[in-house]
Amino acid sequence: MDKGRGRLEKRTITTTTSRNHHVDWPGVKQVWRVVCERPQHGQRQIETAYYVSSVSRARAHADQLLALIRDHWGAIENGVHHVRDTTFDEDRCTIFRGHAAQNLAAFRNTALNWHRLIGTVNLAATTRSFTRQSQRLSTKLGIVN
Repeated sequence: MDKGRGRLEKRTITTTTSRNHHVDWPGVKQVWRVVCERPQHGQRQIETAYYVSSVSRARAHADQLLALIRDHWGAIENGVHHVRDTTFDEDRCTIFRGHAAQNLAAFRNTALNWHRLIGTVNLAATTRSFTRQSQRLSTKLGIVN
């Protein structure tokens, strides 16, 4: 049981090694299923996800696997989605025709990863700085005008 964002979620994990031979994945040591139940709009929503792992049951039991999943998605939500929403203001973007939205999302991810690669501490301030001084950005990217 977990309470987050004002709602109570129940997660049930089932792990097995008996299905490993059904999975075409090199080095698979166990497979597992997570069923998450939560109320949404007055009704019970059930979501099921399946996972494979190269970590044996002896090294990672069910509680550890659930924590691993939560940490993974927490890192994605906090490290990527939140930054894209706040710094790049992605939620207010109204571009939607063709593949434009997907292309912009890919560009934002590239920019975010590039900032991390160069060691940017304050993404918003650095982005504003590069916006005001595009020559600095061109120099940093190695583009000659």
